[in-house]
Amino acid sequence: MNLSKKKELAAKTLGVGKGRLQFKTENLNEIKEAITRQDIKQLHGEGIISIKPIKGRKKNVKRKHRRGPGKIKMKVNKRKQEYVKITRKLRAYAMSLRDRGVLDLELYKKIRNKIRMREFKSKAGMKDFLNKHDDVDFDFVSKEKKVETKKVKKKIEAKQKAVKKDKAHVAADHLNKDGKKKAINVKKIETKKTKETKK
Repeated sequence: MNLSKKKELAAKTLGVGKGRLQFKTENLNEIKEAITRQDIKQLHGEGIISIKPIKGRKKNVKRKHRRGPGKIKMKVNKRKQEYVKITRKLRAYAMSLRDRGVLDLELYKKIRNKIRMREFKSKAGMKDFLNKHDDVDFDFVSKEKKVETKKVKKKIEAKQKAVKKDKAHVAADHLNKDGKKKAINVKKIETKKTKETKK
């Protein structure tokens, strides 16, 4: 049964699209007999012609927007910053022990893994772990490191001596200048005295 014309009439009278109209299959003969707009309104009132609800989001429901950094009112999680600070501190300490020869390569790698897994909460915790190992001697310094420190000390001493010599030369130059000035002043005083005696 072709009811396309009836659908067009119903869409105009009820003010909706054709896709939203729904006819009852039981009362198709009554819909076919409807000619005027009043008939269609009557059928709509009886529930023979119904209107489907609008698909999609409802207008009265607010859309959820993403919150920007200025709207977030909550405590900032500083876990990452704390992790970075502790790991840098512990890695630097482990590297200094390795360079001094306190830690061998195997133990150094083990400690690095433990630092990454965040097993040490602080430097004291790391020291406690190292104290359990009998091989670790914190006062130990390797021969290579001793040679390096001696070379550095010699360089520093040489620089200090050079600075002292320069200061001594500058001081001597100032003394010489003052001495010359004093000598000139003495000559001037002697000449004045001789002139006065002649008069």
